[in-house]
Amino acid sequence: MDSAGALLRAALENQPPVVAPGVFDGLSAHLARRAGFAAVYASGGAIARSMGLPDLGLAGMAEVAGRLREIVEAAGCPVLADGDTGHGTALHVRRTVQTFERLGLAGLHIEDQGFPKRCGHIGGKSLIPAAEMAGKIAAAVAARRDPDFVIAARTDAIAVEGFDAAMARAAAYREAGADLLFVEAPETEEQVAAIPGRLPGPLMINMFRGGRTPFTPPARLGALGYQLVIVASDLQRAVIRAMTDVLAAIRNDGDSGAVADLLGPLQQRDEAVGHDDWLAWAEKFGG
Repeated sequence: MDSAGALLRAALENQPPVVAPGVFDGLSAHLARRAGFAAVYASGGAIARSMGLPDLGLAGMAEVAGRLREIVEAAGCPVLADGDTGHGTALHVRRTVQTFERLGLAGLHIEDQGFPKRCGHIGGKSLIPAAEMAGKIAAAVAARRDPDFVIAARTDAIAVEGFDAAMARAAAYREAGADLLFVEAPETEEQVAAIPGRLPGPLMINMFRGGRTPFTPPARLGALGYQLVIVASDLQRAVIRAMTDVLAAIRNDGDSGAVADLLGPLQQRDEAVGHDDWLAWAEKFGG
């Protein structure tokens, strides 16, 4: 049977661009599975926020791994994980890669930010030296057991050092062995269009409305040469908005009647996690 990494590579090659929603727990991964996505993205920022933490690298690798286990089991498709900074030095990168691979992930990306790391679309970022980051990518490649496990390199350099420096960094990370390049937060339509020409080979991009990057439809991104489009936080943003409104109604009125349109039917709640399938299994095998 093909590994998760092999399945992701096949999807990127045969049906680009693959659009992968950002998930953060078993429920969001299960809903993505029911929606029919070919791959999902385990967002580090969304996982941190689901723990009540900001996206500042505060969630440890072991904590994240526990959540990733839920996601892999629920997703039923290849999962690319946000590996943040690799959770430390090249030593930590080795352990992160080996842990994530054992969980059944298709791959991960590692970024070149310093600490405290930040969301790619928020200011105030700092970078580690390009040579240090290239060493982390080489360490990640050396640490994997399955050669199909995808090692992606992310650079946040556009906001810190400028576009040309970001291109140079990404090229160095490709030379170090990265399978997939992720230039985070291009700031203009011209930059979005220029990246594939400057960086031959597989590329991914984070595309959502309201960030620093001008929204570009997936079909256009595919035509430009991007293989993977992640939509990192839209699911969680929807959940935060809906829960905030429902909580306000319950606080003010004692029930959610004022925002009843935000609530799905009770049956949908149970269908979302395969309730009837589990009961059918119990009936078939006697409990």
